[in-house]
Amino acid sequence: MTSLAVTGLELSHFRSHRALRLSLDGRPVAVFGPNGAGKTNLIEAVSLLSPGRGLRRAAADELTRRPEQLGWRIGATIRTNTATHEIDLRAEAGGRRELRLDGKAAPQLALGRLVPMLWLVPAMDRLWIEAAEGRRRFLDRLALGFVPDHAEAVLAYEKAMRQRNRLLKDGVHDPRWFTALERQMADAGARMTASRDLAVARIAEAQKDAQTSFPAALLTIASGSPKDAAGLAEALAEGRPRDVAAGRSLTGPHRDDLEAVYLAKDMPAAQCSTGEQKALLISLVLAAGRALAAERGTPPLVLLDEVAAHLDPARRAVLYDEVCALGAQAWMTGTDRSLFAGLGSRAQALEVTETGGASAVREATL
Repeated sequence: MTSLAVTGLELSHFRSHRALRLSLDGRPVAVFGPNGAGKTNLIEAVSLLSPGRGLRRAAADELTRRPEQLGWRIGATIRTNTATHEIDLRAEAGGRRELRLDGKAAPQLALGRLVPMLWLVPAMDRLWIEAAEGRRRFLDRLALGFVPDHAEAVLAYEKAMRQRNRLLKDGVHDPRWFTALERQMADAGARMTASRDLAVARIAEAQKDAQTSFPAALLTIASGSPKDAAGLAEALAEGRPRDVAAGRSLTGPHRDDLEAVYLAKDMPAAQCSTGEQKALLISLVLAAGRALAAERGTPPLVLLDEVAAHLDPARRAVLYDEVCALGAQAWMTGTDRSLFAGLGSRAQALEVTETGGASAVREATL
């Protein structure tokens, strides 16, 4: 199996990185350095090589290096199991993101077909106990790996829903307007639901008989909406009076929630300890990686921000073994070189420091 990998990365005026050029060999990447040096900024740039707003959900103008605010650029060489591709992603000052793929203008959604990607960041540590919105985003990231067109369905659904909500708030009563938008929501919503269900099923299969030291989780999607387009369109039409009173759409996959149970303890994830919740998230990312490797012929890119600091040495060693067994190019960050000692020559090491108000990156050894 040929591993998907970033083999070259260039940054210009991106966050704390004034200028950066890296050559990478496809091994996992261990990024270490003090807090505030620019480690997360580096892997955030990698996260933008997939559809969406990256691991911190930043707007384009938030990514430019300050105080210059000249705009920013990310250039990347991506090796897949069939070819090598060049990505050029940039935004001029005050402008929108523009993508060129192999020298041609392309929509960012095209990256979903090219670069499946998963990530864990510290902000997700409370995923199971905070609002459902974060769990839906996590679920949609999983689904995108299996169905690259999932992002297109999500965007179409959200656009139609925003227009419907505007009609609800403005007191429009013409059923023709609602019917047209509800049909669009229903078609896109059914596609979203199918992709989410597929991801949950594939991850469940990947956890069966898996050789892993991380706890298995039973995932389910809590939904009060019909799964098929016809049923969802009917539910939206019937719910108009209630939605008018609320001023928003109360039915649809935008209301779904992802639930998880720690199988060995038969305990909902929300009731598990902080360490158990973290272990479950790591387990799900690894399972998704195995499932994607089986589905697409190559494991996804995996971004693990500050994950090592929350694991004891034994569990850390297990994580590294499983990442290497998966064959994924995992980008992992931590404050200290010693956190990655267990990787040895299996990883490429990068040390990030802050010099003169800008991040500096150099190759290192573990």
